[in-house]
Amino acid sequence: MAPAIEILESAILSDNWYILKKITYAFTDAGGTRKTHVREAYDRGNGAAILLYNRAQGTVILTRQFRLPTFINGNPDGMMIEVCAGLLDTDNPEDCIRRETEEETGYQVKDVKKVMEAYMSPGSVTEILYLFVAEYDTQMKIHEGGGLEHEQENIEVLELTLDTALEMIRTGEIKDAKTIMLLQYAKLHQLL
Repeated sequence: MAPAIEILESAILSDNWYILKKITYAFTDAGGTRKTHVREAYDRGNGAAILLYNRAQGTVILTRQFRLPTFINGNPDGMMIEVCAGLLDTDNPEDCIRRETEEETGYQVKDVKKVMEAYMSPGSVTEILYLFVAEYDTQMKIHEGGGLEHEQENIEVLELTLDTALEMIRTGEIKDAKTIMLLQYAKLHQLL
């Protein structure tokens, strides 16, 4: 049985890019002892991610872009290879991922399939990701992609075979959790 949680205090530490809160909460543990903890939680909203795949070609669409937190944590150039993803803002997950797919990759996908939901870092980040897959073909390409300039995006679009992408996980070239999960989903469910 989950413990009853009581929020005692919530303070905003930062509201610069997203919201960082300091939360004081109380709960009763399994032994009946009431305890108080203080934790920080980063609220950046929820997001959606998608793996585009082309069954006939055996390929997937991924993106490459700079990610500051990885650079700070030892990624030499800060570049990450990822599936297309974005924050929901005011959209539902399916509308969000269709919009992000078009902005980032240049593909206008028709049928998207939700395959799972996941908390990526539940110890410190509130975000839940809605994960999708969708087939693509060359007729769906409406522009080059690359993201939106006003969002300061500079995204390179990559088309790789699934086998190449899976090998890039093994070699450490792909380290993004949502990307690894969706590539493994594609392999396990024989999408290609």
